[in-house]
Amino acid sequence: MTTAAQRLSAAELRELFLFADLDEEQLAWVAAHADVVSYPAGAAVSVEGEPARCFSVLLDGTLRMSRLVGGAEVETVRTSHRGVYSGAVQFYMGDRLEQRYPTSVHAVTDCRFLQLPAAEFAEVFRRWYPMAVHLLEGMFLGQRNAAELVAQRERLLALGKLTAGLTHELNNPAAAATRAAAALRERFAGMRHKLALLSEGRLDGAVLRSLTGLQEELVARVGRAPELSALERGDREDALGDWLDERDVSGAWDLAGVFVGAGLDTEDLQRVADTVEPAALEPALRWLAYAVETESLLAEITDSTGRISGLVDAARQYSQLDRAPHQPTDLHAGLDATLVMLAARTPPDVRVVKDYDRSLPPVPGYPGELNQVWTNLIVNALDAMGDTGTLTLRTARDGEQALVEVADTGPGIPEELRQRVFEPFFTTKPVGQGTGLGLDVSYRVVVTRHGGDLRVRSQPGDTRFQVRLPLTEPPAA
Repeated sequence: MTTAAQRLSAAELRELFLFADLDEEQLAWVAAHADVVSYPAGAAVSVEGEPARCFSVLLDGTLRMSRLVGGAEVETVRTSHRGVYSGAVQFYMGDRLEQRYPTSVHAVTDCRFLQLPAAEFAEVFRRWYPMAVHLLEGMFLGQRNAAELVAQRERLLALGKLTAGLTHELNNPAAAATRAAAALRERFAGMRHKLALLSEGRLDGAVLRSLTGLQEELVARVGRAPELSALERGDREDALGDWLDERDVSGAWDLAGVFVGAGLDTEDLQRVADTVEPAALEPALRWLAYAVETESLLAEITDSTGRISGLVDAARQYSQLDRAPHQPTDLHAGLDATLVMLAARTPPDVRVVKDYDRSLPPVPGYPGELNQVWTNLIVNALDAMGDTGTLTLRTARDGEQALVEVADTGPGIPEELRQRVFEPFFTTKPVGQGTGLGLDVSYRVVVTRHGGDLRVRSQPGDTRFQVRLPLTEPPAA
């Protein structure tokens, strides 16, 4: 880079559209403070993220503007139009905003720039155009504050929906456990009553021991009972009901349902009949039925409490309660926890497919923020599909990055809208159903916070949001 000794005259400055309407005094100030700086082809004029010190105006040559996305440089502008500007483009905010270059600018050919010191230009610009500065500040800060408020409101609404869904999911197993516990109390009372009836029949001690041993053997098979189709279950209940009717056992069909559900058949009941006298058969069978039902109810309580524990663990994983904000993150655990939290919002006819690469190592990141990304992408996919479709969650390794893909079979995003989906407040949903901040927040979390990349590919029946996250700690993290 070389700085020429000459400066532009007021007449030369007036040829640039930015300065065409300045008065003579203003032009004189710019002429006295602006340097003409030459850059050879390939030289960096400004570097994204570095302190913004200069406001640059292209005089001649060709420049290219780029941004870092997922660690890769993406060109956004290439132009040779005289008078285009770059660098400290928000200089007018002064100390109210940390002044850093939002993009990188390189000279494609030999270039000359008119460069103004940002701090000094801001001071005089505020004197020249106080009302314009107030309007610009108000627009910038207003949009930023509005976005923060709307995003906070959106997070609260999302939290309310997730809480309602989680409460609903917790209520089902809790109610099932309560019902099972109440039924269990009745079954224990029935077992005591039938045991008393058996004792009154003066059973021989050896017979009672044999009956008890047989009961233990048959009850132990309850947990291993095979799943039966409706037709198979009906046939087995008919066979057991006929067997019980032949032996004058009252309530034969009720008992048949209990025994078939436990995986018992006529051969098992015949062993009971061979163990006791005919007069004691019905009390023995009812005692066995109570024992079988008790085992089934205990299994139901165990399953229900296990589901509650699983939901609580999923909620803890989702919220990252009591965990460090930045840590090695298991992407699969976050995706699974998000699915659990969104179970109440997932229509029954939507099929969820998990295509996970389990060899994928943990990635460095903020798991709570990544879970919010998964929430936004999955909710959008569910909304796009409506009541039916397939939601696919896929993970894979893509070079030195982890790939997470959320795909749906919805109608797709039209080409003219695809380039705007990550813009703040842009939404394709009807009025009142979306703020248009979900994908903007997701983009900033993935790209800014994690140094990754978020993009979309879409056609009717196949829309994929692809998140790429570095497997190693980004330098700027």
